[in-house]
Amino acid sequence: MIDDDGYRRNVGIILSNGQNKLFWARRANQSGWQFPQGGMDEGETHEEAMYRELHEEIGLKPEHVEVLCQTREWVYYDLPKRFVRKDSFPACKGQKQIWFMLRLVGDESNISFDTTETPEFDSWRWADYWEPAFDVVHFKRNVYLSALTEMWSSLFPGITPNIYRK
Repeated sequence: MIDDDGYRRNVGIILSNGQNKLFWARRANQSGWQFPQGGMDEGETHEEAMYRELHEEIGLKPEHVEVLCQTREWVYYDLPKRFVRKDSFPACKGQKQIWFMLRLVGDESNISFDTTETPEFDSWRWADYWEPAFDVVHFKRNVYLSALTEMWSSLFPGITPNIYRK
């Protein structure tokens, strides 16, 4: 669903483990890494879209995770001009996203990429909290920083975040 301003409604998923590491996945047949994310269907709530994308992209079901928090408002990014499809209507100039912070409560063996015919990812690993914000493709960087900053206290209550890389 693309809104009147040209942004596709989307949810993003940050999955953490018991050591507060984050699920970081490599896009299938590519070199780029990202968090799971995906578009919302017509009539779908943010939470419904999140659970659908969670299962489609990494094979997890609601019983495998605990929802810790979500961003309060949409966060936006614009696509570089070379990625904007000029022949599509309505034109999509970027995405607006609601992000969720989840904790894995099931076993990581439940993670799989074979729930769809065309997997989104082909590899994954646990990453330090701020690493994805600096390793994601440049046009998503501010969205990642915004979501990670807003949801920091769900994993690290009472600790001031330090986003500077070592």
